[in-house]
Amino acid sequence: MLLRLAPEFELRRDVVPWLAERGCAAALDTSENSSALYIVNIERNGKIIYTWKGNQRNTHIGLYDLQTKQNEHLYVFDKDLHIISCSVNNERTLLAVSFCQYTEEERASQLLQSVSKYLTLLIEVHPINNVRVLKAVDSSVRVQFLYPVEGRNSSTESRLLLVSEDKYIEQFDIHVVAEEEHKVVIQKSGQLPRVKVVDDLDMMEQRLFYIVPKESKSTLRCVQFYPDENFNSILESHLDIAVNDTQLKLVNFGYDYCQDQDVASKSLNLQVFTSKAGGLCVCCSLASDIPHEIIYSIYFLHKGYNKTFTVSLERTESHQLKEVAFMNLDYYVAAYLPGQFLHLLNIQHPDLLCYSLFLTGEDARIDTLQNCSIRSPWVSTALDCEAGSLYDVSISDSALLQFLQKSKQDYERLAALHCALLYFQHTEDLEMQIIRWISENMSTCHSFDPIQEFIIASLYCRMCPETQNLDKLLPYTSLHDWTGVVPGVICATDIISLPVLEFQNSKGFWEKLNSNLESVKYAEPHLHYQSNVLKREWRNLSEEREERRTTVYLRNIFENAKKVLSHLDTWDSEARLAPLFEEEDYQQQLLMGLMVAQLKDHLMRHLQYVGKKKIDQIVLEYVANLLNLVHRIMKEVWRRYQLHSCVFCFDEKGSAGEFAVFHIMSRILEAANGMCMPLPPGFHTLHLGLGVRCLPLHTLLHYIDNGVLQLTETCVRKLLKDLDDTEQNEKLKFSIVMRLPEVFGVSFCLPGSWSKGPPVLESSNKCKFNCTEICETFA
Repeated sequence: MLLRLAPEFELRRDVVPWLAERGCAAALDTSENSSALYIVNIERNGKIIYTWKGNQRNTHIGLYDLQTKQNEHLYVFDKDLHIISCSVNNERTLLAVSFCQYTEEERASQLLQSVSKYLTLLIEVHPINNVRVLKAVDSSVRVQFLYPVEGRNSSTESRLLLVSEDKYIEQFDIHVVAEEEHKVVIQKSGQLPRVKVVDDLDMMEQRLFYIVPKESKSTLRCVQFYPDENFNSILESHLDIAVNDTQLKLVNFGYDYCQDQDVASKSLNLQVFTSKAGGLCVCCSLASDIPHEIIYSIYFLHKGYNKTFTVSLERTESHQLKEVAFMNLDYYVAAYLPGQFLHLLNIQHPDLLCYSLFLTGEDARIDTLQNCSIRSPWVSTALDCEAGSLYDVSISDSALLQFLQKSKQDYERLAALHCALLYFQHTEDLEMQIIRWISENMSTCHSFDPIQEFIIASLYCRMCPETQNLDKLLPYTSLHDWTGVVPGVICATDIISLPVLEFQNSKGFWEKLNSNLESVKYAEPHLHYQSNVLKREWRNLSEEREERRTTVYLRNIFENAKKVLSHLDTWDSEARLAPLFEEEDYQQQLLMGLMVAQLKDHLMRHLQYVGKKKIDQIVLEYVANLLNLVHRIMKEVWRRYQLHSCVFCFDEKGSAGEFAVFHIMSRILEAANGMCMPLPPGFHTLHLGLGVRCLPLHTLLHYIDNGVLQLTETCVRKLLKDLDDTEQNEKLKFSIVMRLPEVFGVSFCLPGSWSKGPPVLESSNKCKFNCTEICETFA
């Protein structure tokens, strides 16, 4: 299974045995129709509040600590109540409880029309002493304590939030006076605007998202609560989501186990997810008039567009159709329909569908989640409300690699490749397994180059976490667009207005979200580094004469290259398996230095505040990492085919393994040329050496003429020196010498056979090769 679920808490495992020891038989009824034992809330510090019915049908409230694995009894009511919401403060001295006092039938039979149906209490629980009524209303109320900064001593003050479906939100500042009777005194309260709440409090960051329904478009707003301050209305965004009074449904504040199922089926399944990279997504499952069709929409507010997905289901019974469940995996949002599909949507790069994994059948199966009553209270967690289980959710690296290896479609391979690099943050073992997969599947990917994608995405994932906003300046992919389709999935994209933020000196999530919005305003694709200018400059300099190579400009370029190579030497202490970096390579050093200069200029235009020294370090690491990735690919294929230094012996033909490595090197060269990417010095010498051993003469010459193989002085000198004067070898040597690059002013005239003397040099001495020395070798 691609998603790995580790049970953090289970009512049956962690609570039921403890209740059995206390003799609470009624709570042990775990049948499907029983609501005697269920989770009410999960606090920010990981403590889980649950309720159960005692033997006398009285109502108990308990707490489970995820860290200590201990249960604690908090409070008991003498009546059989339906607990709607419950929260305990950080010190576990105050308990807020909202419950339904009676059913509609009881209200009608007892003529209690004047008595409110819902009651909200504030209770002192350590010690149990004082009970105060906060609200008595006919609408459901949710309660939540706001937690202070970790380590801050605030035992004398607590802040409680009350959210009602009757269009109001209130905050209470509660000061606990350490008197003899341990009384709780509410000294003051602050009130927010009376609005209809649709989404909930993000417990880890203490944000309250809510929607104000309007006739045309609803408005999403957010209030940020600060542990040491008050609160701030910080975000407003207009959404094309239909919300009305009959569709209001609170999520993550708790799950109403006794809610009328007909009402639940008509409610809007909507959740708001945030990511640490500044992503903000609104996920909602929409109704469809077509049988066997599921529609859900993701509003990528940090990108300025909405994507609506229509999924066609096959061979599905109508009673199996349920709403889509959403889970927050930080870099991904998971849209899950049990028994049908699992869609992992890339939050940071949602523009192309091929960056998101869409799984069906066995690949989408999650055994532990068989229903859609799933909430995601924190990042990478899933709460199965019906089963009363909390899971830690992660993507399985082994399952992802298996999916990558067996995938037959390019969109699956591309999504799995990016998921592995983005989610697992370039672990060395994972990269090695991806390299093995690439070496076996180079010719099976038709719509993208796996080497290019691996190198660019790896560099992106390595470099971007270190510096803020670097992810907007470095390329993530080699693809400019994607014309493929995912079978059974239709995706429609709509541009939406960007959210309006109002904050001052806010760090963390809001600062990153604001940065994302600013990049969208200024045409984000144009901010990414492009190699077009680099290609043009490299081509011009490659064709220059010797005189230009002494200029200050070129000296700086080659100085950049030396810094890159010295930077790389400090990383790679392991003996190099593939014979690279063992010679000077003018062309590759020129390209290295040019890339450093071009990338540095690009970053300086947009990251001035980082400083020149830091940008120099980023650029050197980027180019050095690039060369290191190519070397790692070579090292892996060298080890796989068990090659050794015999590739520089030209007196015998190459093996099948050498031919396979030659083919891989040709694909690496093709990928490098497409991205204008430097290669490690010695790459072309090694490539040519393998070509001489593995290819027939006419094919070898064809590859040289078409630029697949490039002549290097090291390889040409060794070739001419090592081969004897047989007719076939002289033909090979003659053909090679005749192809020494004329762009460097080289041409040879051979008046007779080589057995009568060496070729005569009749050209300028401004050649990249030391041709006179080469020829004197055979004098």
